[in-house]
Amino acid sequence: MNICHVNLATGFSGGERQTLVLIKEQIKLGYTLTVVANPKSPFFVEVEKLNCRVFPSKHFLLGHRSIITKDCTLMHVHEGRAIYWAYIQKLLFKKPYIITRRIDNPLKKKALSLRAYEAASAITGVSNKVVEVVKRRHPKAHAVFIPDSPARYTSDPIEVKKIREQFEGKFLVIKAAKMYKHKGFDIAIEAATLLNNINKNIEFALLGDGPEFEALKAQAAGASNVYFMGNQKEVGNWFEAADLLIHTSHTEGMGSVILEAMAAGLPVVGSKAGGIPDVITHDESGLLFEIADAKELSAHIQSIYHSKELRDRLIDGAAQHLNKFEIETTAQTYQSLYQQFEKQL
Repeated sequence: MNICHVNLATGFSGGERQTLVLIKEQIKLGYTLTVVANPKSPFFVEVEKLNCRVFPSKHFLLGHRSIITKDCTLMHVHEGRAIYWAYIQKLLFKKPYIITRRIDNPLKKKALSLRAYEAASAITGVSNKVVEVVKRRHPKAHAVFIPDSPARYTSDPIEVKKIREQFEGKFLVIKAAKMYKHKGFDIAIEAATLLNNINKNIEFALLGDGPEFEALKAQAAGASNVYFMGNQKEVGNWFEAADLLIHTSHTEGMGSVILEAMAAGLPVVGSKAGGIPDVITHDESGLLFEIADAKELSAHIQSIYHSKELRDRLIDGAAQHLNKFEIETTAQTYQSLYQQFEKQL
């Protein structure tokens, strides 16, 4: 099967990691792949290392050529700007495309966005919440739920040892995300502040950077148990060293970092935002708390801190829960979707 993946993101966040995971699995399955990517992005650098054709495009208006998609069954789009690129490519060369949407924000009402979504042959959402959002704006769309899959990371024993020495004797809670308002770092800091007065053995490492960094540092000024570690490229070291991952978003498409933590054997606590309840089954594969409820979050952290039985049960439950999210499963689901359009060509 011949597929053209399109991702024009300039950065390298969850969506790009997930696109890369799918591409690598499809190469294993014998696909012929083409990738259109921003040449200034880390994603472009990564896909150039793989056995696929790579074409650069800095903007959705640029880089349109018949040869890119001539032999492809369809285009598979993975982020917002790429949707417009695929829409234009379809107008020019009559090639169909599907969209994978990873955020639960309401869809834009702008004319170009409406046309681009309406022209898609199918739209997949990485959670039921995302599918619901799509159907609200486009009730006639062929919208289906196909989750993301966990990326797996290696760890360096020397670096893990350094982290453990830094937090020696402490129960280490981590949160990893870009520091945007909707990611809920403020709730993590609120919970840390509450726990700082109760349990001096629990400490928080916030991994990431972004526009809210300075405001969050100011919020955490009085919390001696909160550490800002900046952007961490080798997140596998932190998964290995930590005792718990929290995901405190106010809104969230799915929260692929939760799956990654589960795959690393780390217990997880997440808010009930967006698609997180698709990932965490409460009291089975993790714990859930009401959005923005720092008290409930702090109570869950305390529960896991005090109960090895609970911690072990959640880790075991997550390992079983992960089966339906594994890339082998999701890649086959995408293949079934692709084949629907292959038959129509």
